[in-house]
Amino acid sequence: MAYTKLIYHIVLRTYQGTKPIAEAHERDLYMYIYGFCKNHQSQLYRINGMPDHIHLLVNLHPSIAVASFVHDLKIATHNFMTANRDKYPLFEKWEQGYCALTYSEAEKERVIQYIIHQKEHHRSVSARDELMALLHECGVEYNEKYI
Repeated sequence: MAYTKLIYHIVLRTYQGTKPIAEAHERDLYMYIYGFCKNHQSQLYRINGMPDHIHLLVNLHPSIAVASFVHDLKIATHNFMTANRDKYPLFEKWEQGYCALTYSEAEKERVIQYIIHQKEHHRSVSARDELMALLHECGVEYNEKYI
């Protein structure tokens, strides 16, 4: 028997930082993502974001690699937003890359609160600075050119 708890904080950015996710329609997108996670036997703890990016805290099923999950999620949400062009007229695609950071059960509530307060957080911090801070906090080396 395998015992796992694979908690990922995943951040997806829209292509070239466009802002296609209007607050009036973000709930529809978030509910779609909730269903996607459920259909992939993964537990979505929290989702929130801004017009140009989204944050998810998810416990992935142990049979799913994070790269496969993100790949499939990008395709599914791309198809969803394209099919609902009236709600997401500015959406082209997601950026090729993504951010996926692991957290322990002990850190879960702190990350949930961070995701809940995205809109307040971004009143003073840009998406770029936020991503660099997250990467730095987790000890991930990065090239600022690609942030």
